[in-house]
Amino acid sequence: MSATYMHIGIPITNRKPGMTYNEGAKFWVSNVDDYDYKIEYLKFEEGTPFPEEIHRNPHVAYKVDDLEHYIADADSVICGPMAANDKGDREAALSAFQQAYGAFQSFQTSIHRLQGLFST
Repeated sequence: MSATYMHIGIPITNRKPGMTYNEGAKFWVSNVDDYDYKIEYLKFEEGTPFPEEIHRNPHVAYKVDDLEHYIADADSVICGPMAANDKGDREAALSAFQQAYGAFQSFQTSIHRLQGLFST
């Protein structure tokens, strides 16, 4: 099993310049490469399929080689797995948000650049 750091996701209430809108999932996302330490800012809109826990808590995302193993090992799965965009791209990362050790973690099966995957 391997896990490689991808980004820290931080929910915000005010949109930042340069964010991209994901119409299918109803949220705004920043490009992780625009910030030191690969920070991903997320602004969720009404009607988003993501649960409230994700709207209010940061997460740490990792690239993993076996998503099912990490889901099975989680204390609880909050959301996932789901496609990273609404276009059905085969390269879109699948993610599962889980709660472990009091912190949210997001495990993803493929490396992606959020600006490209979440553009509409």
